[in-house]
Amino acid sequence: MSSELYQTIEMIGREKGLDTDVVIQAIEEAYAAATRKYYQSKKDFGARFDPETGHFEVFAKHIVVENEDEIVDPQTEVTLEEARKMREDAEIGDVLETPHVDAEAPLTRIAAQAAKQVIYQKVKEAERELIWHEYHDRVGELLTGQVKRFDRGDMVVDLGRTEGVVPRREQSRAEHYNPGDRIRAVLINVERQGKGPQLILSRADPILVKKMFEMEVPEIYDSTVEIVSVSRDAGERSKVAVASRDRDVDPVGACVGMKGSRVQAVIRELRGEKIDIVQYDDDPSNYVRNALNPAQINRVGIRDYENRDMEVIVAEDQLSLAIGKRGQNVRLASKLVGWNLDIKSEAEKKAEVEAEMERMAMASQELASLPGIDPSIGQLLLEAGFRAVEEVVLASMEDLTAIEGIDEDTAVELHDSAETLLDQWNAEAAAAAEAGEQEGENGDEAETAEADDADETVEVAEAETADDTAEDASETAESTTVEEDTEATKPQPAE
Repeated sequence: MSSELYQTIEMIGREKGLDTDVVIQAIEEAYAAATRKYYQSKKDFGARFDPETGHFEVFAKHIVVENEDEIVDPQTEVTLEEARKMREDAEIGDVLETPHVDAEAPLTRIAAQAAKQVIYQKVKEAERELIWHEYHDRVGELLTGQVKRFDRGDMVVDLGRTEGVVPRREQSRAEHYNPGDRIRAVLINVERQGKGPQLILSRADPILVKKMFEMEVPEIYDSTVEIVSVSRDAGERSKVAVASRDRDVDPVGACVGMKGSRVQAVIRELRGEKIDIVQYDDDPSNYVRNALNPAQINRVGIRDYENRDMEVIVAEDQLSLAIGKRGQNVRLASKLVGWNLDIKSEAEKKAEVEAEMERMAMASQELASLPGIDPSIGQLLLEAGFRAVEEVVLASMEDLTAIEGIDEDTAVELHDSAETLLDQWNAEAAAAAEAGEQEGENGDEAETAEADDADETVEVAEAETADDTAEDASETAESTTVEEDTEATKPQPAE
């Protein structure tokens, strides 16, 4: 029995890819469950398999408590006094194992069925745990499988020992697969679920492009060429930034290959997705120039290094090319370099500079007009970045005294003066608005009076017209009567 049973255990382990000890543990738990099923007992049974004899040792487990008053469940607990009769060194809290006499009794049909279910469950759990550990460390790798089916838009992929899922959001718009098709996808996550670990795959992640180039370009595989960054609009276009560790190796040329053979292989795998290969540069300005290719860039200016914000100036005829269709080129370039890019034409920049100069001139006049403040102080405010009287009012004392040449007393005077001037402007604006409203009301009254006069004129004219019409009608009637009378007085011809 020992040899036959142990061979069966080893066979199960090989089939499931599990260690023999894991299978034995599952069978021991199954045997304990079968014992409980057979005796209909609440005792906490355990079992231990002996590989040499092929037999199971069945035992009941008891927790040691201090005395009988502490016992809650007599079937699973024993007093310290009784425990020390079985084992002299027993202490409170220990778990004692008391042998069960009839180890072969549980092997009835019902008990065996229960044991089979437990074994299946335990082996399945162990298998899931094995898959979790195997694939959890492989996140970011490229996996190959076969499309099995579609489930509400999600693509289920057969990976051999387990299945993976390509969610709808991780599918490329340009691709279409059918059940049975071979597919390569990148593993982006392993999620623990009730039915076991779920492998989340992607055909839209930028990592897929990186892995495809690693397969096609030996210089990337041996780390001579490094892929620094990838930005992607899956199904349409990708940008790949590359750098070389060897000064004699052109990273862009290595990725393109002879007559474009290497990059074309990646494009075919991505079903025609366009790929721009960009030379990486340590200088952010040059890096942005390369990333916005094929557009020609006139100037690049860093507006905020900490927040990674850049301004890019191009010629008028290059603006649409730099931005790209639906903003795709600048969006991908921004993701690639990790900077916010604001693209402007030369005409837009010129208009912006002129507006800023005009605004600064007005600000200079405003700040120089502060009552009781020397114009030189206004110039200091302008140089410190203040552009309006409102900004002086809103500034704190710390902000004002931080300006070289302005002490605390001057800061107080500045604040009071700016507040006074602002109140004056607001009062003037309110008065002007009120005057405008009054003028509007007077205008409305005048329009109403003119309308009334016009109505009266129309009424008089209508009345005169009515009188004239009546006179004409009367004259016509008299004329008709005279004519009729004349006809009546004419001599009639003799019959």
